[in-house]
Parts: sequence; C-alpha cells; structure tokens
Amino acid sequence: MFHNAVLLQESIEGLITDPDGIYVDATFGGGGHSREIMKHLNKGKLIAFDQDDDTKKNVINDNRFMLINANYRYLKNFIRYHDAMPVTGILADLGISSHQIDIPEKGFSIRYDAVLDMRMDERQSLTATNVVNDYEEDELYSILKNYGEIRNAGKLTQAIIRKRKETSITTTGQLVALAKPLAPGHLANKYLSRVFQAIRIEVNQELDNLKIFLEQCKEVIGKNGRLVIIAYHSLEDRLVKNFFKSGNFEGTIEKDFFGNTMLPFKQISRKPIIPGEKEMEENPRSRSAKLRIAEKI
Repeated sequence: MFHNAVLLQESIEGLITDPDGIYVDATFGGGGHSREIMKHLNKGKLIAFDQDDDTKKNVINDNRFMLINANYRYLKNFIRYHDAMPVTGILADLGISSHQIDIPEKGFSIRYDAVLDMRMDERQSLTATNVVNDYEEDELYSILKNYGEIRNAGKLTQAIIRKRKETSITTTGQLVALAKPLAPGHLANKYLSRVFQAIRIEVNQELDNLKIFLEQCKEVIGKNGRLVIIAYHSLEDRLVKNFFKSGNFEGTIEKDFFGNTMLPFKQISRKPIIPGEKEMEENPRSRSAKLRIAEKI
C-alpha cells in the first residue's frame, strides 16, 4: 500500500449508505480507502479509477471489485459501459499521492534532483519540461500566479525565461536552483512546493478534470447517493465547496421559473471535516486535508 488513507473513517462513514450498493473510488492510489469500503459491503460492488499504471500493483482480489486504469474525467463513460448507473456513492481523494512524490524519477518532489516530468499518466505527452521550456511568458506567469498563488510570479517567470535562453531546464534540481533565491527566507520549501504544484496542475490538467468529474457526478449518482471529496489546497476545495453549495463552480445559486432553488446536492457537512491532531502527527500529508460530504437530491 502506498500511504495511510487520509480521513479514512470519516470519509467511509459519509459515503456508505447501503452495503448492497454500487460505489466508486475515483482516485484509487494505494487502495487504502477502497479496502475500507470493501469491509462495509455485502452484495455491493466497488469500481475504482486511477490513471497511474503503478496502482495496478494494489488491485484488490475480490470479485466485487474492479479497477479501471483511467482518469476520473471518464467516469460517466465507464460507469455506463459497465451498466452500473446510477451509483450509490462516490469518493475522491484529490491531489498527488505520497507514492508519486516519493519516486524521484516522476519529478514531483523538490527533495530529489530528477527529470522534470510530473505526469500522473505516463501515456500522455505533455511534461513539466514542456511547460517550463515551451510555454509563452504570459502562459507561464498565469500558471504560477493562479495555480501556485505565487506573489512574485512575474519575477519567477522572468528568471525562468532568462535561464531557458541559456540552456533547457530539464531537471527538478535546475528549477529549484533558479526559484530558491526568490523565496521568502524562512519559507523556501513552502514557496518551492507551490511552484511545483502550479506546474503539476497544468501538466495533469487537474482543475479542469475535477470540474468535468464533478459535473458528471450529477448524472452518475442516484437519488440520496453520497459524494465525498477530500481536497488539499484552496483551488480544489473552492471548486468543491461552490459545487456542493450551488451546483456550479462560481457558487451562484440558480432558481427555476417559479423561484425554486435548483440544487443537485445538499451539503451533509456545512463546514469541512479536518483531521485530528493525532492523524496530522502520524500522517503529515493529512495536514491540509478538507473533507466535504454532499447528498444527491
């Protein structure tokens, strides 16, 4: 197993409403959440998604379980293909797994000097090297500013442009070396993590895929079914929060001709559920986690 599943009990309690239902783990990873879901099923089934080939090593040997090696943006197509509509509940644990960070050659971590890759799905062509070396200045600035929420995104963009005129930036070590001098003194690691986050989100189209996935959940989940999402940074959490509140990503409440509120989901937890001190101590990855639960109306 790759890592300890975050907010495990809280997410399973929020998800399982019928032990004979059909459930989806949209981000299988190390399989921690999936294994716990299986413990709560009788005749129920679990369909898991993950685009990372490495996750096949964690397949659960149970005829009630199926792993689909694809991004969760293809949720509806596969659920329909496997004649599993509507499902009883969907769980998604967003972001990057500890396993992906801990493998140097994937290029996700600021700790190792490795090829600048950052692909969650190695079948795709776009890599972090492409983003850093080939994107226009305004595109690069926009990614660092919006996806990394980096205050001096302009200075960092200029530093990257200058460096790549001299030589291609192809390793994580090169990127760290040029970004580190621009970081606020005591916050270097946080700054560098945000730089890597911004590029990773672009490479994997994480926010676009999240939006596509959430829209499909409206159709895929049956009445009174649950949608449980764990987010790790404000960009993801804002999308999930607005979607749960209003059914769209702007957070605008829409009404029909008669003035009735048009909501696909109702929030089970108004405020996000966060890990306790014990979990944060045992699993540092959980520190920024926010769990939200909604029910299909």
